Amino acid sequence: MSDATSAKRLPGKVVLIGAGPGAADLITVRGARILAQADVVLYDALVTEDMLALCPQAEKISVGKRSGQRSTAQTVINQQLVECAKRYALVVRLKGGDPMMFGRADEELRALEAEGIDVEVVPGITAALAAAASTRQPLTKRGIARSVAFFTSSTAPHHPEQTTLPDCDTLIQYMGGKEAITTAQKLLAQGRSPDLPIVVVENCSRPNERVLRLTLGGLERGLHGCSGPVLVMIGEAFAPRRN
Repeated sequence: MSDATSAKRLPGKVVLIGAGPGAADLITVRGARILAQADVVLYDALVTEDMLALCPQAEKISVGKRSGQRSTAQTVINQQLVECAKRYALVVRLKGGDPMMFGRADEELRALEAEGIDVEVVPGITAALAAAASTRQPLTKRGIARSVAFFTSSTAPHHPEQTTLPDCDTLIQYMGGKEAITTAQKLLAQGRSPDLPIVVVENCSRPNERVLRLTLGGLERGLHGCSGPVLVMIGEAFAPRRN
């Protein structure tokens, strides 16, 4: 077998790219450049058509995962990535937000590394930072909030549900729409004030973005009418600014 033939059979490279919170122009320059060179793109359900327009040359495979809905199993996605790397030179796994923040990146990295496949990770703007910018509400505030915790109530199969929440000045709950009441009840049970400010952002950075401002006591009554991805931001840092 010639060196040239052997080289052609080597696995390609896989790049995990963070698509950002939704708006196509919030992807990083590096992410957009690699996306425009990809041979195949495996993309999440939250990736928009505008984002996919950045890679017209690529074969596109939907591996959408939405909370509470039928979606592609993670083990199947892992296998698809391995198989694509054996067929294509440049494979992109396009993930909403940042791949390393609640993005199931660990499973995918393990599967690719086990096969000796070259992997790169390109960070993206995670929803919490985009929501803070969109609402003009910093996650930290001098003298009020100097610690931030990101959490989600979603758990892996056969893992116990989280019974306590992080003890931080600012709490950011990803995928928090359906868990709003439970989250509020846990925080109230931990001694948090029912007047604690809350900012809820639905469809962050998209044209249909919606922002709700309420209190912890209000959150205990639940969130109604939310159909898109929801981020719940909790803490004194989110009190309205006074001139």
